[in-house]
Amino acid sequence: MIQQGEKPPFLPLALATPRIRRIDRSDGSFILHSEESLGDYPGHMALVLQAQAQARPDTVFLAQRLPDGGWRRVTYAQAWSAARSIAQALLDRGLGQTAPLMILSGNSIDHALLMLGGFVAGVPVAPISVAYSLMSGDFAKVHHIFNLVRPKLIFAEQGGLFGKALGSLNLHGVEVVTSDGTGGTALKDLLATAPTAAVDARLAQIGPDWVAKYLFTSGSTGLPKGVINTHRMMSSNQQAIAQIWPFLQEKPPVLLDWLPWNHTFGGNHNFNMVLRQGGTLHIDDGKPAPGLVEKTVANLREVSPSLYFNVPAGYAMLLPHLEQDEDLCRRFFAELRLIFYAGAALPPDLWTRLEALSIRTLGKRVTMTSSWGSTETAPMATAAHFPIERAGVIGVPVPGVQLKLTPSGGKLEVRVKGPNVTPGYLGEPDKTKQAFDEEGFYKIGDAARLADPDNPDRGVVFDGRIAEDFKLTTGTWVHVGGVRVAAIAACSPLLQDAVVTGPDKPYVGLLAWPSAAAKDLAPDELRRQIAAKLRLHNAAQGGSSLKVQRVVLLSEPPSIDANEITDKGYINQRAVLERRHADVNRLYAETPDADVITVTDR
Repeated sequence: MIQQGEKPPFLPLALATPRIRRIDRSDGSFILHSEESLGDYPGHMALVLQAQAQARPDTVFLAQRLPDGGWRRVTYAQAWSAARSIAQALLDRGLGQTAPLMILSGNSIDHALLMLGGFVAGVPVAPISVAYSLMSGDFAKVHHIFNLVRPKLIFAEQGGLFGKALGSLNLHGVEVVTSDGTGGTALKDLLATAPTAAVDARLAQIGPDWVAKYLFTSGSTGLPKGVINTHRMMSSNQQAIAQIWPFLQEKPPVLLDWLPWNHTFGGNHNFNMVLRQGGTLHIDDGKPAPGLVEKTVANLREVSPSLYFNVPAGYAMLLPHLEQDEDLCRRFFAELRLIFYAGAALPPDLWTRLEALSIRTLGKRVTMTSSWGSTETAPMATAAHFPIERAGVIGVPVPGVQLKLTPSGGKLEVRVKGPNVTPGYLGEPDKTKQAFDEEGFYKIGDAARLADPDNPDRGVVFDGRIAEDFKLTTGTWVHVGGVRVAAIAACSPLLQDAVVTGPDKPYVGLLAWPSAAAKDLAPDELRRQIAAKLRLHNAAQGGSSLKVQRVVLLSEPPSIDANEITDKGYINQRAVLERRHADVNRLYAETPDADVITVTDR
């Protein structure tokens, strides 16, 4: 019986028990690794598709909403057949490890078939952010990536839509393929190609260290870096996921997912997990943006996911729909066994609201969890494969991965080694060399600490980005990650996101974007409520490095061209501060403008 004030239990979920070993070193650093060895894994991802086509030929692998409201569905057998035909067409055109395939389009079944065809043909696939082609003014990032990848074929699902970006490129010797044939070769021509023995021969040649993808980082500054993703990286990462989440073997996963495939989480973690486990991926044509989240809601009325992945901004936009529509909420939780938040920590109010909906609908709590990694780690390096009561814990190293935590500026910098780690960056040997330490650990640039110094099984807590932290003029260090999350949580639900200001300044400030919930308030009332919430927040803090004294609310959304935001909606702190220096100056003016929120003690 549940006592008053006690939370209901979690829904049963088969998770591997963490068994983490800590090895201390004389220099103050220490190594963490799982005592569970990484099992054997397929040599490349095309073998996984082949195995699923044989084991479950009629299971729907991919589903996509059609303009008429129905769904286009592709089974594993159909995906394997299409991938073989596309592979033959790619081989006929001379594509290979040094002649890649570049994809400009977003998530779609056609995109997936091209990617799978690249896997079967041993052709590196480079999926590129749609925003670089459709939201950019100068196409500088598309040009940069094109010159690095040097593709022999480019797929753009809608030739007319991507016409300007394609027209800006020197396409001499590069074939363009589109779904309908507009502006290039029709995809149906590739699909009509009859596979020959050459496809089987290539399939037998592909090794685990062959390049499967080039994924491009958003980068803190400058132009994107091309991260080499090998088949070993992706396949070993999926083996680790299978070992820490044994519940995936009980019933193939069902996903409704919008996370972009040009990003490692959508394209490697989620897509490959569904493929490896023989599940079904419904491609969500919605996303967390005004006018698009409604598409996600419509899809959730028809699809009950068994795992749900989103970013904090996505949950913030979805929650009001779930809270106000009981039928939608029942459909959402009907098969749900795991709620996953990617990237930034889930603010406490969103965590509490999701948990409350789970309890109201099911009488129990659905496990909420997260992991940690990067494009360079394919992506999972740690995972919280145990129940957690709050956001912030990023889990423990997964099987096969070693973490090295080494002292750095009052924090512990965390570094990664394992079969899931990239061999380097495309065409940038100097950056590759700089990315690894003398022991071969990848320097991811994040800080972490143990949740319980005496028990590494309790997990690691994310402790911010090393490069983002700064000192105030008082000499006090400001740990940006913690301040940002705490301030957004304190202002909930009025702020969508924020960056922390204050390097070489006397106090901490925020440049912040109001949330959808703030739109119903008059500007003066919005500023008054934010000031009141931050006043309470500051009163509970112990020092100046944790208190926010001024805020400027931004009306202009983050710029893709200026690298202020990634496809997943993550804010680039450094790029925002550089581009918005005039707003930073307003924060620290001796006499601030009337619209600058000043948080005074009372």
